[in-house]
Amino acid sequence: MRAALRPRIIALAAFTAAIPFGAVAAQRSHDAEVTPRAPRSARSNVAAPLGSGELALPFVRRDSTVTATAWSVLASAVVPGTGQALLRQDRLVAYLAVEAFAWARYRADVREGQRARATYRRLASEVARRPFSTLRPVGDFEYYERMEKFVESGAFDAVAGGDLDPEPDTTTANGSTWLLARQTYWADPFTPPPIDSREWAEAERFYRERAVRPEYRWSWRNARLEYAEFRRTIRRSNNAYRNSLEDLGLVIANHALSTVDAFITVRLRRQGIGETQRFELIGSVPFGVR
Repeated sequence: MRAALRPRIIALAAFTAAIPFGAVAAQRSHDAEVTPRAPRSARSNVAAPLGSGELALPFVRRDSTVTATAWSVLASAVVPGTGQALLRQDRLVAYLAVEAFAWARYRADVREGQRARATYRRLASEVARRPFSTLRPVGDFEYYERMEKFVESGAFDAVAGGDLDPEPDTTTANGSTWLLARQTYWADPFTPPPIDSREWAEAERFYRERAVRPEYRWSWRNARLEYAEFRRTIRRSNNAYRNSLEDLGLVIANHALSTVDAFITVRLRRQGIGETQRFELIGSVPFGVR
């Protein structure tokens, strides 16, 4: 479903990105349509009587009434399309459509991520963790990522009582952590130093900080189907949250493009007010016919 919608997002973003570049041409076309140029002879202030070979063309100069202020740029930055609405541009519809689409996709992706997260947490608690603890606190994101990678967490203390005996099975999460601790602090990870040595103490500290505690212990050993479902669900949740970030990126791009578009239009119109004469046919000023 998401793969089918992605080309639409790209197309909308490309369309919106092209809009500011058309602002220059659109503004020039607008000025050409609504601002007629008077003939050279019309610029003479000497009136000639009708019927003497002269033709009267009524006109008077006035300034543009189109609002072109910094408020239009600010409005586009806050809500894309509002600046274009203040500038009376039809392309406000495109910005509003992209904004609505992006936020709708964002909400849908976040909801999907939340549903999938609740599902894989429930599976982990009711299946993989149930045999080991009645208190099953919710783990962080990294905890469930490790649960996806390892079938078993392994024991925190392999031998009850006495000093800490880290999990020796390297196929488990705790056993892998203990192997990494040995590789990091021991000269030879398979030849233990004295227990009272600094090397042992550092490796044990590393293990205590990163190993899975008894209340978080898990095993998918006898629940292969549930484990497969858990892995599918956690991937679905991760994909949904990743897609939500892409949706936010589209929102940010839409805000930026709408702001740039409004800025370009404001600049063009401010320049046009000083460079272009606008005329209104309300009076009578004669000029000669060539």
